[in-house]
Amino acid sequence: MGLIRLQNVNKQFGERLLLDDVTLELNSSQRVGLVGPNGAGKTTLFKLIAGITQPDSGAVTVSRGMKVGYLPQDPEVGLDRTLHDEVLSAFADILAIEERMHEISDRISHTPPGAAQDDLMREYDRTNARFVAAGGYSFEQRLGEILGGLGFTESDYSLPMTALSGGQKCRAALAKLLLDDSEFLLLDEPTNHLDIDAVRWLERFLVNHHGGAVIISHDRYLLDRVADCIIELDQARFFSFPGNYSNYIKTRDVRRLTQVREFEKDQEFIAKEREFIARHMGSQRTAEAKGRLTRLERRIADGEFVLEKPAERGKVRFTFDGADPGLLAGRDIVEASGLAKKYDSKQLFTELTLRVAAGQRLGITGPNGTGKTTLLRILLDRVKPDAGEVRWNPKASIGYFAQDAADLHPEMTIVQEIQTVRPEMLESHVRTFAALFLFKHDDPFKRIASLSGGEQSRVRLMKLILRAPNVLVMDEPTNHLDIPSREVLEDALSDFPGTLIAVSHDRYFLDRMCNRLLVVRPEGWTVHQGNYSSYIEKLEADRAADEARRAAEARAGKEGASRSGGESSASAQRGGDTAGNSRGAKAGRSGSSKAPRPKTKYTRMSLEELEAFIATTEAGIHTLTERFGDPRIYQDAAALAKLQAELDGAKSALTAAEEEWLFRAES
Repeated sequence: MGLIRLQNVNKQFGERLLLDDVTLELNSSQRVGLVGPNGAGKTTLFKLIAGITQPDSGAVTVSRGMKVGYLPQDPEVGLDRTLHDEVLSAFADILAIEERMHEISDRISHTPPGAAQDDLMREYDRTNARFVAAGGYSFEQRLGEILGGLGFTESDYSLPMTALSGGQKCRAALAKLLLDDSEFLLLDEPTNHLDIDAVRWLERFLVNHHGGAVIISHDRYLLDRVADCIIELDQARFFSFPGNYSNYIKTRDVRRLTQVREFEKDQEFIAKEREFIARHMGSQRTAEAKGRLTRLERRIADGEFVLEKPAERGKVRFTFDGADPGLLAGRDIVEASGLAKKYDSKQLFTELTLRVAAGQRLGITGPNGTGKTTLLRILLDRVKPDAGEVRWNPKASIGYFAQDAADLHPEMTIVQEIQTVRPEMLESHVRTFAALFLFKHDDPFKRIASLSGGEQSRVRLMKLILRAPNVLVMDEPTNHLDIPSREVLEDALSDFPGTLIAVSHDRYFLDRMCNRLLVVRPEGWTVHQGNYSSYIEKLEADRAADEARRAAEARAGKEGASRSGGESSASAQRGGDTAGNSRGAKAGRSGSSKAPRPKTKYTRMSLEELEAFIATTEAGIHTLTERFGDPRIYQDAAALAKLQAELDGAKSALTAAEEEWLFRAES
């Protein structure tokens, strides 16, 4: 088992202390979610482990021979190759072995038979064994699986890297890293630029990964499904929580509440002790007072008391004070019927019909490029549909939160931007309101252009709240927000009394906020009553039912063929030597029309036993084939060879059993 260890590490940038005498161990059997506020030092930790940055003091060690793969938020990729060749470079070692095999093969073809050629052939065998052990005959298949899982198609393979978007380059870098077979992965926001299908694929890959991983991600659903431990980086120290993200939230809140209570209890005890000491020093109880002072100081020096109140992390705190939802109670807010939209030759959706009632919380989700944002803009009459119509309740007041910050003026200050919505608000009132969104001191006078994406999102939320809508239409509202800000946004939306329509790929958000889903996919759209988790459960149940149905149909088909064969045989026996009767009648006249079949274990099985064996073997082949998708299998040459032998044996057995079954059915 590999190990990464930080021992008494300190790291500081300017006046900012990021890591304060921290000690941490990570092993290659762990999948860790690393969380903490933006700027806390999470990326710095990755750079320390990867050797890109050195600690100011302390030591960072990695077990000898353990390969660590690092995916930064903005990875660098080669631009002088196609997508296929850039990702294929992850197999540089395998490709070098393959090149060596070609060289040896060429030399063999030009060497006459004899000792020299025999030596070359033995060298070729040894090199080929290394090639097989390294996964040489499966790397193209693995490359296709991973590129496909991350949303690329075969038509993308020939694209030059210079032609790819920034998001596509990040996905290419992720594919290259996942193919590199690192024992330990450091993934900094790996779900950036991935659509909802690709994130689900990445989850399955990480669950089956043969080694360990530390994942920095705002995708709380991913951390719930993948992580077995959460490490929080807060105020330059690490705090470890066993379990997934949801368990971390519960444990963290209890721990913080306990710390506050311990602080209050300790402060009360210390205050009473000091009051006793002050009151009795110089009196008849001076000796007792001095003794208690000595004990108190010793206990304080030994760290028995909590001397500083646990700091409350700054959080955005706000509520949506929407217009009276009672105006729309029991009514439909918006109705769309027969909507269709096409861009160039790409049909986004057709015959899309939707009705949203007052107070409903509709989530719209699906892969990238299926027209989710376009649908919102059609609903808001900002884009015209090719067909269909949209009708809004005239009493609906709509607040729209777009993906981009186009509604912000780069040269305005925060105060000026807020006053575009509420010009009557005094500057002092705007500053008080802005403080609820963590814009304090001189922050409200910063220009919009100088703000980060997350800060701009908070300004846009401020403007949205001040408009007091009774319907919120939001396009990816959690983009650019860190986890604490996402949680507070969700808390505020939970209290919003109006109607919510939100496009989101944030599955945790969809689970908490939405009780109905519109899922838009390339093959069509569907409406699901429930949140995202219940939608996935239904998908998996439907898939299992479909597989069971296909298996039952296959069994029924074989049973039907068996009965048909039996009836044909019986007819032949009843018909004697009637013309047209098959094998049984002919055998009665000539003794045998075929050579005797060799005895095998299949010839001794009854027809029912053969059918059961075939069904079991088919299921076994399916299971063995799935195991080839496990990255761990390619790390062990013996296991890979054994798996291949098992698969070959199962296929041979299936062929022999089916031949016997067909022989019986046709007899």
